[in-house]
Amino acid sequence: MPVDRLLPTEEAAEFIEIVEEFASRTMDPIVDDYEREERYPEGLFAQLGETGLLSLPFPEEVGGAGQPYEAYLQILEQIAQHWSAVATAISVHTMAGFAILTHGTPEQIERFLPDMLEGRLIGGYSLSEPHAGSDVSALQCRAVRASGGYTVTGEKSWITHGGRADLYILFARTGEGAKGVSAFIAPGDTEGLSFSPSLQKMGLSAVPTASAYWDGAFLPEDLRLGTEGKGLAIALGALDSGRLGIAAVATGIAQAALDVAVGYAMEREAFGKAIAQHQGVGFMLADMAVAVDGARTLYLDAARRRDLRRPFTRQASVAKLAATDAAMKVTTDAVQVLGGAGYTRDFPVERYMREAKVTQIFEGTNQIQRLVIARQLLS
Repeated sequence: MPVDRLLPTEEAAEFIEIVEEFASRTMDPIVDDYEREERYPEGLFAQLGETGLLSLPFPEEVGGAGQPYEAYLQILEQIAQHWSAVATAISVHTMAGFAILTHGTPEQIERFLPDMLEGRLIGGYSLSEPHAGSDVSALQCRAVRASGGYTVTGEKSWITHGGRADLYILFARTGEGAKGVSAFIAPGDTEGLSFSPSLQKMGLSAVPTASAYWDGAFLPEDLRLGTEGKGLAIALGALDSGRLGIAAVATGIAQAALDVAVGYAMEREAFGKAIAQHQGVGFMLADMAVAVDGARTLYLDAARRRDLRRPFTRQASVAKLAATDAAMKVTTDAVQVLGGAGYTRDFPVERYMREAKVTQIFEGTNQIQRLVIARQLLS
């Protein structure tokens, strides 16, 4: 069912219509097959770029649409209602783009950002490692000074679009301690860089998640992002916005599950009337709607703070925690509303439930979000 959105600009309302038409025509007919077959949607990101959907929150002076972040997140949520793997990849792509916009040199911005916003280049984020996920300061991948740049050695993991992206925001150790991490713009075809096969996952299977192996690969100094030793600040700053992206994606998954549950409950009859008219089911649907609306309200509050350039670290963690927990609960309840039918692949709610789980894990687990929130409160 259509969501009654309060969009901040007329342009954002137009983009919502573009998203709905594009997703209904291009995504809906293939999403189930592509997810089941773990098949990558070739050319889809170029199409998204052509529609302008990848440029939404970026300023007009770099080729963006100049939309508020709250508008971008609502449109991202709309995409997630149709295909959450694609929405997740867009969130990561946007996070990579903002890292370049915020910390890149004018030359780096001109070289990479226009093509990213038009979908000609796909951006990935390469932060986690096998033994350094939530503890970013424990990174071991090293970038050692060499003539004219750095040689990079190590392993990175859990990379969305791994092996498919054209560039990655890479974080590697250039020194010791928290101030010994630097960021780089790493082209995907760098010699000495290779990728594992995509992991076999519970969900989000159409977009690969892979490990990267750096075997003494050379990165020129003009590909370092920001000053040496500032990588940790770049990573943590980007994560606040990235967490809002995941909150929006999770809300989209939950909304999609709620829509299916409501539609089924209005048609399925038991004891002479639609099961939606039985109080036990009706109250369950009401609680699901409250959870979805609450999740949307929280991520929009954080996004508005971001748009006003006010601190939003705590609000981002609150939104990510609440929205992803809501998505897990709502999708599980949607399966319950559909009963045995919900446990089959005849309906998408079992896929929504599998997809919702990872939202509680990436961009910082929900346990880490509680840690961030507690620290913010106690500071």
